[in-house]
Amino acid sequence: MESQYTLIVLLFTLITQVLAHGYLKSVAIDGTTYEGNVPDQTPSNSPIRLIDSVEPVKGASNPNLSCGQDAQNAALVVPANPGSQVAFSWASGGGGNWPHNTGPLMTYMAVCDGTTCDKFDASNARWFKIDEAGQKSDSSGWVQADIMNGQSYSITLPSDIAAGDYLIRHEIIALQGAVSVGGAEFYPSCTQVRVGGNNDGAPNATVSFPGAYSDTDPGILTPNVYNPGFEYVFPGPPIASIGSGNGNNAVSNSDAPPAPSSTAPTSSALPSSSASISDVPTSAPGPSPTSASTSVASPSSSSTSNSGSCGDWKSNDNWARDTYRPRRFVKTRRSGLH
Repeated sequence: MESQYTLIVLLFTLITQVLAHGYLKSVAIDGTTYEGNVPDQTPSNSPIRLIDSVEPVKGASNPNLSCGQDAQNAALVVPANPGSQVAFSWASGGGGNWPHNTGPLMTYMAVCDGTTCDKFDASNARWFKIDEAGQKSDSSGWVQADIMNGQSYSITLPSDIAAGDYLIRHEIIALQGAVSVGGAEFYPSCTQVRVGGNNDGAPNATVSFPGAYSDTDPGILTPNVYNPGFEYVFPGPPIASIGSGNGNNAVSNSDAPPAPSSTAPTSSALPSSSASISDVPTSAPGPSPTSASTSVASPSSSSTSNSGSCGDWKSNDNWARDTYRPRRFVKTRRSGLH
């Protein structure tokens, strides 16, 4: 009897841990949706790099901080353009809504230097930040809470970025355990894209992962995160300036085929400084690629980590959603919610 009880407790604990974590389920670029891979399952044709666990990456020096838990290169490199709108949809380990509501969302890009992104080693990436979102400007909570409520998060690629292959690193940091050093939960993801056009803009500065964060950064160690009046400070670099004068950081993809010409009308994209939250479709069809080669995928158009555990912080997370209203939304380069 005792052994049966122990087994039930272990199974319940395992299920709770899976549901308390999550992963990037899909990404939509200018209205075309690409399904991701379920962690630790057989990979399918996708531009999203497969991770082997829904567990968070723990520790700012963890090598998995680049693209997630033991992330594998994806099969596809999919088309995008300067000014493309990119929407990220997250899920819990059990396939339901994202389970957390406290902490920032940040998005970086990196040139797949010297090769195509399906062959690129992310440990060599030089990242530049293009978007960040934290507390809402109307003091109603965190943007991450909207993700927990089933919405997607949208950004716009820089309008003057150079053509070439890039990784898009979209990351959620869950802060429910960040009241002590090492408690922050990192959920990074990497999507492989090929940006078209004929621009030559490059970032003014880049960083590495690991290396861009410290476990004691104000935005990673947040002992006062649930206190009234708490104001969040984003970790990492500021949002990059993209310009043609930043030649030392220019794109160099010597093995990449020519980038595709622009296919999406620029009028359909938001300005490069904007980001938004939108409802996630109940069932978003994925692409139907015919090849997993290094060429750009041609999907059919559709609508639009070391590991850790949340433990008892999940109840605090829900408490923060229901009772706490932060004072202001700290941001640098984004302009609205939908």
